[in-house]
Amino acid sequence: MKLTPGDTAPALSVSTIHGHAVPIPNPQARYTHVQFRRFAGCPVCNFHLLTMGKRHAEIAAAGIHQIVFFHSSQQEMLKYQAQLPFDCVADTDKTYFRAFKVETSWLALLNPRILWSGFRWIWASRRFYNKAENGILGLPADFLLDAQGRVLACKYGQNADDQWDTDDLLGQVAVAGRGLVIGTPIVLGAAR
Repeated sequence: MKLTPGDTAPALSVSTIHGHAVPIPNPQARYTHVQFRRFAGCPVCNFHLLTMGKRHAEIAAAGIHQIVFFHSSQQEMLKYQAQLPFDCVADTDKTYFRAFKVETSWLALLNPRILWSGFRWIWASRRFYNKAENGILGLPADFLLDAQGRVLACKYGQNADDQWDTDDLLGQVAVAGRGLVIGTPIVLGAAR
């Protein structure tokens, strides 16, 4: 069963692609935003993270610690995610994807927005991926946790470009700050 608001997320200690140990949830942050993305070179994922990275100061000021998982190797991730301003974790065998019930589907590719997002990253970065570790059918997911690991809000994407953007994330935090969370699924940024 997928996680829902009010559930307790798996407590983990992970190592980032830079070798830093990071706890999930992060007890030193008011909120932990756990993101699951696809393969390291995914143009859609990288455009999404590029736009989030540009607003990192705003996200951090809201008390949010971000952790991003890819189902790729550390070596492959260092080619694409090394410069990001948040913690990135390699999960080649999808251990953490399974713990958070994040799935794959052929529907990952069936949305025209995917082409546009992918093209924008290729245009911005002037690069294209060479390898899709663990395939191209991964689905994204987002989880907003409190410092105790309670799921305040979550989104399991229906296609490769169905994830919270920065405004969605900050909106989730605003709602959580008003205490409107337990057992109430919050739907911001519906399937695109």
